[in-house]
Amino acid sequence: MSRRTRRQAQALVPSPAAVDAAAAAFIPDALSIAPRHLDVGGDFLATMAITGYPREVHAGWLAPLLTYPGRVDVAVHVEPIDPVTSANRLRRQLSKLESGRQLGDEHGRLIDPQVEAATEDAYDLSARVARGEGKLFRLGLYLTVHAASEAELADEVAAVRALAASLLLDAKPVSYRSLQGWVSTLPLGLDQVRMRRTFDTAALSAAFPFTSPDLPPTDPTSLAPTGVFYGLNVASNGLVYWDRFGDVDNHNAVLLGRSGAGKSYLVKLELLRSLYRGIEIHVLDPEDEYARLATAVGGSYLHLGGDGVRINPFDLPIQTTPDGRRTTPRDALVRRSLFLHTVISVLVGQLTATERAALDTAITATYQAAGINSDPRSWGRPAPLLADLATTLARSDDPAAVALGARLHPYTAGAFSGLFDGPTTGSGDGHLVVYSLRDLADELKPIGTLLVLDAVWRRVSNPADRRPRLVVVDEAWLLMRQPAGADFLFRMAKSSRKHWAGLTVATQDTADVLATDLGRAIVTNAATQILLRQAPQVADEITAVFDLSEGERQFLLSADRGQGLLAAGVQRVAFQALASDVEHRLVTTNPAELAAETDDPGDDSFLNLAVPADPGDDDGQIYLDPA
Repeated sequence: MSRRTRRQAQALVPSPAAVDAAAAAFIPDALSIAPRHLDVGGDFLATMAITGYPREVHAGWLAPLLTYPGRVDVAVHVEPIDPVTSANRLRRQLSKLESGRQLGDEHGRLIDPQVEAATEDAYDLSARVARGEGKLFRLGLYLTVHAASEAELADEVAAVRALAASLLLDAKPVSYRSLQGWVSTLPLGLDQVRMRRTFDTAALSAAFPFTSPDLPPTDPTSLAPTGVFYGLNVASNGLVYWDRFGDVDNHNAVLLGRSGAGKSYLVKLELLRSLYRGIEIHVLDPEDEYARLATAVGGSYLHLGGDGVRINPFDLPIQTTPDGRRTTPRDALVRRSLFLHTVISVLVGQLTATERAALDTAITATYQAAGINSDPRSWGRPAPLLADLATTLARSDDPAAVALGARLHPYTAGAFSGLFDGPTTGSGDGHLVVYSLRDLADELKPIGTLLVLDAVWRRVSNPADRRPRLVVVDEAWLLMRQPAGADFLFRMAKSSRKHWAGLTVATQDTADVLATDLGRAIVTNAATQILLRQAPQVADEITAVFDLSEGERQFLLSADRGQGLLAAGVQRVAFQALASDVEHRLVTTNPAELAAETDDPGDDSFLNLAVPADPGDDDGQIYLDPA
């Protein structure tokens, strides 16, 4: 090496002073050592060693330690044991156990169940090691608990020991070795406590990695994935499947994401893939984004706000069985009267007690004028209209009723009367029913959403026609900004599971939804929660409501379009939505792509999607039949 090259190399080597300055950033100002804890620069910590383990462990058995809400460092030290040493130690252990059993038999002692179990495990482990099916390892497991004060540290240590005890782990403090215990949990690879336990390959593999980045299968015995394919796992590049109708608390889901994050795109992907599982789907479409999809799969499309499209809120909930028989619940008239109170509250705002009393009397009188009373035989007659209720209110001697009838004028004879001025049109039958709300006036969108949900709920709650169903409410903030509408949506979310249905609530106004108690209850009670890219303004609230870690928070703030976090119970997975070319063509709303589309969106001749005719005939596959 030349002298010039040597000088250049020496210039690249940092000076000892620079190294000391960089290391000083990681060195605490003071270190105080007590028998059972340390004070590291004002941070109190205590280390415990696991000395007792359960007889059997399952995959991810250390996961509860990592999900503890406080700060706990978990360190696992693994050292392999060579096969010769393993065989000798197992042989000695078997000799001890067998001699103990024989000695007990000679003295007439009762059989110790723990000794019997240990002997059987030792024989099984020895056989597997001899056949090369497993190896032995020495494992040391240590926990370091952090707290802001000594008193708080004592509480945290007690809580962690209780958590460990619930996992059948015996956690003991490393008394008078607190410094060695802390060093053993630092990322240095040093085990200075050396309290080890022998593990075989199966038990060790279940402990590391602590949790899998993939969602667990609904049925671990099944090789084929079940549910709906959402996309690729960001961490493992595996496939993300989730079954909302599997063994979960409820079938509801909530999707929260800012505008442009891919929220509607993901909803339509899940909708399309659910159709091939025989799931009936009803969609509330505020922006007319589901028309292409409904046309391609042969679904029903009801365009509210169009000419001749009406919904009569006075219709009694007459249900139809699969064989065509018409049935009506015994309390149908009472339920409809109560629902009309909600309808009028959404139309004109909150009602006073006097107005409610006047409205209740007017509703009963309006039904009676149409020949409908408490006799179920009269419920098949044509239902009255909203204009009939306004007329009844106007003829009342009660000033509150007259004033309420006047407030209904825009919806009976004014600019907004087109939705209510006749009997209901459209049946809403089919495997996919889309209710478009785009052409409704902004003043009518909340009541239109409520009436559509009511019509969907009649079909969902029909006991004579049980089948899995999904109800999708896109841009749910339109309804939730009305207290009466939010309350109806909340009751629907609470009752859907009883009727084999799941409610999907998707919205981009996260702050408005979480600002109300009902909105927060709807979101937090959903068993499936999907978070897409979030705005920084709502990041703190999202983090608090969903108990996100700092890494999950940063992921949602910087996620690309279509990336999100799927939370299902205690399991969470980051995924990237993935669609085929055919699916993308049906679900995209990109204006540039739609403008470049040469095929007629209203003509489904370019693609026929063969939806299974029998909902029970589901093999989980998507059939594409190019025309």
